[in-house]
Amino acid sequence: MNADSWLTDTRTSYDTVAVSYADYIREALAGAPYLRAALALFADLVHATGGGPVADVGCGPGHITAHLGELGLDAFGVDLSPVMIDVARRDHPGLRFEVGSMTDLDLADESVAGLLACWSLIHIPDEAVPTVFGHFRRVSRPGAPLLLGFHVGSESRLKTQGYGGHPMKVHVHRRRPEQVAAWLREAGFTVEAHLLTDPDESLPGALLFARRPPLGPPPTRS
Repeated sequence: MNADSWLTDTRTSYDTVAVSYADYIREALAGAPYLRAALALFADLVHATGGGPVADVGCGPGHITAHLGELGLDAFGVDLSPVMIDVARRDHPGLRFEVGSMTDLDLADESVAGLLACWSLIHIPDEAVPTVFGHFRRVSRPGAPLLLGFHVGSESRLKTQGYGGHPMKVHVHRRRPEQVAAWLREAGFTVEAHLLTDPDESLPGALLFARRPPLGPPPTRS
């Protein structure tokens, strides 16, 4: 799959549905207790490492970014869709949002104290995931936690219609947690935990915690 093609299709699709998607997702966290618990744990992990900027990559309309702010984190959002970023800035004017791609993340090395990508990896094809995770590790400080949320399964499908009945052209990829964990280890992360949500439903989800390993102690002299 051509990178320029699927990125353009994803950007255009979410530009088209941004306003409808924001309305659809606005109260979603209220009905997602396990995600809220995972976000609270993620916030605790960031605080325990001393805090600092936290990147919500694939932030959409910024509802999770705003929730992280309520948990005391210095959170900012990044999304591929300029219209989605406009909506996030409209709905959450006190927070920072930037247009950007996780395949070429424009953040400085070791600049974030935590990073999460909640259901934004689902449009990334398999061959691009190692590049994305490489960027996640590069921008994360040693010891920084990482939280990923994604659909569980082993198939992909083309989504042609989205929120509000608008046309879309995006591939949605379901993945096994063990495959995502393997990619993370290859990128240099330590995988710490994962939670399977809604296992009896047609679309299970996973929440996976990992961490860029902290710097080790200096070698001792004998």
